[in-house]
Amino acid sequence: MKPSADCITPDGFAALESELKQLWEGERPEVVRTVHWAASNGDRSENGDYIYGKKRLREIDRRVRYLRKRLEDVSVVDPRRQTDRDRVLFGATVKYERENGAVQSVTIVGKDETDPANGRISMDSPIARALMKKTVGDLAPVITPGGEDELEILAIRYPD
Repeated sequence: MKPSADCITPDGFAALESELKQLWEGERPEVVRTVHWAASNGDRSENGDYIYGKKRLREIDRRVRYLRKRLEDVSVVDPRRQTDRDRVLFGATVKYERENGAVQSVTIVGKDETDPANGRISMDSPIARALMKKTVGDLAPVITPGGEDELEILAIRYPD
């Protein structure tokens, strides 16, 4: 399968499914009970439990709709099954050196599982786009918010 802009790892897919289940089967029924109880207390215009509960239900329902749509639209790509392990592709962990000598490591993931603080960057990010399809030793020019830079690929690793 050719990776598209809507790729996700199996772990990322499982996390979205887990969030959906927790919202739909855990949090939403509890909020519905609270709203039902608050509505039975009479005047809803000044009933904080009712007003907050209805607002929270809208938030939950909006997130549930989003998650269901995303789970239908994404393509699960397992980086453990990558056969061309010499190239930077979706799911790779890449160690590179910047022009200033700083060495960094990032894992290229889908947009739903990015976590830059932990080195997980979207495949749509400028750095990931610059690294894609490169091999160890290649130089990857990149334009970032901080300006132009050149990244030298030091290592490429895929999960086993």
